[in-house]
Amino acid sequence: MSAAAYELPSINVELLGADERRHRFAMFGLSVPALLLVALVLLAPFSWLTWLSLFNASGALSSENYARLLRPAYINSFLSTLEVSALVTGICVLLGYPVAYLLSQLSQRAAQILLVFIILPFWTSVLVRTYAWLVLLQREGIINTWLKQLGLISDSLPLVNNLTGTVIGMVHVMLPFLILPLYSSMRAIDPVYL
Repeated sequence: MSAAAYELPSINVELLGADERRHRFAMFGLSVPALLLVALVLLAPFSWLTWLSLFNASGALSSENYARLLRPAYINSFLSTLEVSALVTGICVLLGYPVAYLLSQLSQRAAQILLVFIILPFWTSVLVRTYAWLVLLQREGIINTWLKQLGLISDSLPLVNNLTGTVIGMVHVMLPFLILPLYSSMRAIDPVYL
């Protein structure tokens, strides 16, 4: 039997297209409840707030609410937020990347033990963590007391209710959120490429 005599079975292209359309329609049908939930929970309130923002207190159409965003108090608040977030992100990267790299190079057992200590803050109440930082950082707290005993400072440093305390607390909260994804990504990469 020659190759020319062999004939491939015919494929009905229209039937394949209909199956694909039916599959897409079924997938869309399955996603409709989720889309409705997103529209109901997120888009509807956002649209309502946007609509309300177009009117002033007396109900007249006005851009007064948007002009208020350009006042110095709002701009300073926005810039302060950017400053804190950039500082916290930078410190988290500087501290978290080496830890994630170290974890990815360790054996699975050793990495799991160290990951418990990284995840431990998630198991602690936010209120307890905040109070613990206040105890550590206050004017007569543990850190200031140690620094005085070591002779490094003569007067207590202001470490709470300022940028320093905020950054320390935020780094403590956000560091696991940087380490865990980096670790899982580095673990999947061949060590030759790291």
